[in-house]
Amino acid sequence: MESVPNFPALNARTSVSYWFGAFLLGNIAALVAVLAVWRPDDPGAPVPMRATAVSAVAMWSVFVLFLRMLTRGMGSGSWRHDFGLAFRPVDVPLGLLLGVAGQFVLAPLVNLPLIWLFPDRFDADEIERRARELSDSATGAWVVVLFLIVVVAAPVVEELMYRGLLQQGLANSLGATKAWLITATVFAAVHLQPVEFPGLFAFALVLGYVHRRTGRLGMCITTHMAFNTCGLVVVSLLN
Repeated sequence: MESVPNFPALNARTSVSYWFGAFLLGNIAALVAVLAVWRPDDPGAPVPMRATAVSAVAMWSVFVLFLRMLTRGMGSGSWRHDFGLAFRPVDVPLGLLLGVAGQFVLAPLVNLPLIWLFPDRFDADEIERRARELSDSATGAWVVVLFLIVVVAAPVVEELMYRGLLQQGLANSLGATKAWLITATVFAAVHLQPVEFPGLFAFALVLGYVHRRTGRLGMCITTHMAFNTCGLVVVSLLN
């Protein structure tokens, strides 16, 4: 049995409009923030952790602002009620299990035939390249900042934006299955890394299915946190 929508007044047009507006203005804010703290002499220079941090804070601040405007303007004003931002005890163990399985079982299984068929495009090192660069940029106290960004903040904000806002609004207008597939596609595509798309799409299907069944974000967030934690630990240990 699928969950009852938390925000029945939210439709596809509204959810897509708010998501797109937040995504566009959030990325502009992120770019401005980066330029305020870092201007590389070499275009190919690695991005320092301070630039990544201010970029993330700027972008996510815009996301949160849009979500706040939406819930106060059209919803109940409660993030728990409108976006399903709620947790239950079962969300932690099941979320951890799903996240670990997603990183170590699902993603490798999805990528394995692609690596075999297209070795030049889907190289294992290339799939992990961005995560490795992010890990390499953090030293000293910046390791804590990296953890907070990747493991804590990103799963919360992304689940609010994709499952809480986009998938829910699309489901209210297009039905649960179409919303599930569209949201997973968008989630994987906005990371702008074609080599990562198959694995991210498969994992997004898991997150979307969890949201369909529970109607809340608690298990989605813990699953996402576990997935990101495993990925970060692996690239850190291999460096």
